[in-house]
Amino acid sequence: MSWLGGLGPVLLALVLLIVAAPALAEALRRPVDARARREASGDVADLGDGQTYYEWRGPSRGPVVVCVHGLTTPSYVWAPLAEALALKGFRVLTYDLYGRGLSDRPAGVQDSAFFLRQLKELLENQQISSHVTLMGYSMGGAIATAYAARHPALVDKLVLLAPAGLGHRLSPFLEFCRRVPVLGDAAIRLFGSLVHRAGLGRQQPVSAAVPDILARQRGEMAWRGTLPAVLSSQRHMLAENREEDHRQLYRTGLPMLAVWGEDDAIIPLSALGRLAQLNRHVRQVSLPGAGHSLPFTHPRQIMDALSDFLSDASL
Repeated sequence: MSWLGGLGPVLLALVLLIVAAPALAEALRRPVDARARREASGDVADLGDGQTYYEWRGPSRGPVVVCVHGLTTPSYVWAPLAEALALKGFRVLTYDLYGRGLSDRPAGVQDSAFFLRQLKELLENQQISSHVTLMGYSMGGAIATAYAARHPALVDKLVLLAPAGLGHRLSPFLEFCRRVPVLGDAAIRLFGSLVHRAGLGRQQPVSAAVPDILARQRGEMAWRGTLPAVLSSQRHMLAENREEDHRQLYRTGLPMLAVWGEDDAIIPLSALGRLAQLNRHVRQVSLPGAGHSLPFTHPRQIMDALSDFLSDASL
C-alpha cells in the first residue's frame, strides 16, 4: 500500500486546487477601474458605497427620465429607448447598478436597501429632487417600484418593463446557486460565465440601434465581482416580494405603465394579472412575440406605448 501513501500529497494538492479554484478564477478576472472607464462616454459619481457610472442624453432642460436596468445587462440595455426619448425632448439618465457595467463592485448584501441607497444618492448627486419619470426593466423594475413606493412625492410617473417582484423563473443552475451556500458561490464563479453565454445564444434578434449588445453581454461576466454581485442580487433583491409596494402605489394614485413580453421565459405573463389585482389603475401592454429582452428587441413597440403614456395631459 506504499503507492497509496505516495498519492497523499497529490490528493491533498488536488483538494486544495478544487477549494481555491473559485477564488482563483475570480481573481484572474479584469477589475473595473479608471483604465476600464477610460473610453466610456459617461461620467462617474462618488457615492457612499463606491463609484457609479452614469450617462445623460437629451436636452438639459427636458423632462427627466431615470432608467434602472436589470440583473445582468448594464445601462447600455437602454440605448435604443434612451436615444428615442432624447430625440423627443426628454433628458434621460442611465446608470450602472453596483456590480455591473462600469460601476464599482462593493461587497455585501444586494437587497432593496442597497440599491435604493445608490439611486437616492445618485439623484442627490445630480441635483434631481422631483418631477422624475422613473423607468425600470426586470430587476430594475423591482428597484423602481420600491423607490416610487417610498418616495411618491419625488416621482411623477412610473414605467415598468418586464418587472421583477411579482414572480420570476430561474434556470436550474441559477436556482441551485441561489439556494445552496458555499457550493452555489463556487459554482457561479467557476461556471456562471459559461452558463450566461449559453443563454445569450437563445435570444431574439436585437435592434439595429445596439448591434453589438450580444458581444458586450458575453463579456460582462469577465469583470471581477460581477458574478458574486449577480448571485447576491438573486438571493436578496430578487427574493423580495413587491406586492405591498404595488398596493402602496395604488393608494397614492401614481400614474403607471407596465409593458410585458408575451413570450418571456423569465417573468411569466401571469405577473400582469397579479399587478392588475394589486393596482387596477395601472396601464398594461403585452407585446406579442417579445421575450425578456424587449428593451433592445422591441424598442419601437415600447416607444409607441411610452409616447401615449408620457404625453397624456391627464396624468
